[in-house]
Amino acid sequence: MTIRVCVLLWPKPGAEGALIDYEDRVLMLLADHGGRVLQRARTDAGDGMPLEIQILEYPSQAAFDAYVTDGRRAALAAAHDAAIARTEVLPVELI
Repeated sequence: MTIRVCVLLWPKPGAEGALIDYEDRVLMLLADHGGRVLQRARTDAGDGMPLEIQILEYPSQAAFDAYVTDGRRAALAAAHDAAIARTEVLPVELI
């Protein structure tokens, strides 16, 4: 069963570029798990809005779980922690 999620990402102050760089790197791993980016958008992060909004698709829950636990993502934990203040992952259906 296909899984789709909306990912909302807030940067740490002054770390907007680092957030984008980190996401560029980890999103390249999606294909190895059968996933894909359906949409990636940015705001100005004003008024408490997230900087980046992503709609991602995975062929199954197992594929999503494998991406989340991928050791290559774990190896980038320091870059994540330096750049990202908050992440929300919401299951969504496209309409």
